[in-house]
Amino acid sequence: MLQKKICLLGAFGVGKTSLVRRYVDTIFSDTYLTTVGVKIDKKVANVNGEDVALIIWDIAGEDAVAAVRVSYLRGAAAYLLVVDGTRPETLETAASIQNRITAEIGAAPFIALLNKADLVDDWALAPERLQQLESEGWRFQRTSAKTGDAVDESFAELAALVAR
Repeated sequence: MLQKKICLLGAFGVGKTSLVRRYVDTIFSDTYLTTVGVKIDKKVANVNGEDVALIIWDIAGEDAVAAVRVSYLRGAAAYLLVVDGTRPETLETAASIQNRITAEIGAAPFIALLNKADLVDDWALAPERLQQLESEGWRFQRTSAKTGDAVDESFAELAALVAR
C-alpha cells in the first residue's frame, strides 16, 4: 500500500488538531487541545480504487516566538496550511510558512484550508488578499471542523494530488 506523509501547518488555534480529529475519528470537541511538537495519525484514503495510507503530522502552531521546525517537513508528500477565517493574521502566518517551506524543501503540493467557516458572521479575511494568493497558485477550501464541511473532501483532494 502506498504511504504518504501529510503535514498540517498554521498559526496557534486555527483548528489543525480539530480538523485531524474530524477527519480521522469523525468527532469534534470544543475543548482546546494544544499540540506540543507533533502528533501523528494515520488514515487510509481510497484514490481511484487504490488505497493510500495518509500519515498525518499535526504540527504545533506557529507564532512570533515559535516557528515550525523545517525538520518535521522532511519527507512530506504534501501539506495543508490551516487559516482561521475569523483571524486575518493567521493568513499572513500561513503565507510566511509557505514561503519558508518553498525555500527550504522546494515546491510541494498544498491546499490552504480556510477553517471555521461555520462562524460566517465573524469572517474577517480580505477577499483581495485571497485573490492575490490564488493568482500565485494557492488553492483554497473553506472548512469547518465543527460541522465537518469540506473536511473529508479536502483530505481526499490532497490524497489525489500525492497518489499520482
